[in-house]
Amino acid sequence: MGFDDSYFMKQALNEAIAAAQEGEVPVGAIVVCNQKIIARAHNMTERLTDVTAHAEMQAITIAENLLGGKYLKDCTLYVTLEPCVMCAGALAWAQLGRLVYAAIDEKRGYHLLEKNILHPKTEVLSGVMSDEAGCLMTEFFKKKR
Repeated sequence: MGFDDSYFMKQALNEAIAAAQEGEVPVGAIVVCNQKIIARAHNMTERLTDVTAHAEMQAITIAENLLGGKYLKDCTLYVTLEPCVMCAGALAWAQLGRLVYAAIDEKRGYHLLEKNILHPKTEVLSGVMSDEAGCLMTEFFKKKR
């Protein structure tokens, strides 16, 4: 039995919850290859004092190290928030096969600045469990204010 997009997005949401518990912006990401999770990550910008330590960047690095190469052509990245331009650029360089994200980022999402930044062969699906991901973000920022 194969797992579906909702199953994998739930795993990314678990990473986002872990981020929130650590005081990080609650974004989680996983990389799946052949129906197997090969990388799990969440935002670590506060812990690492590194503005580039987004969930996607962490997941890309973990997956590429595991696979022993820099390309993720046969992989899907599940992320709880639409990638920013930096992350989308990295996904393009990695030649990601498929991107699935939950919530649209109306402030910093890549679609706002550069719709065509991803690799031309990357398939994109948005909106998977967007309500859950959006609520997690809303609750996190309510507590911050």
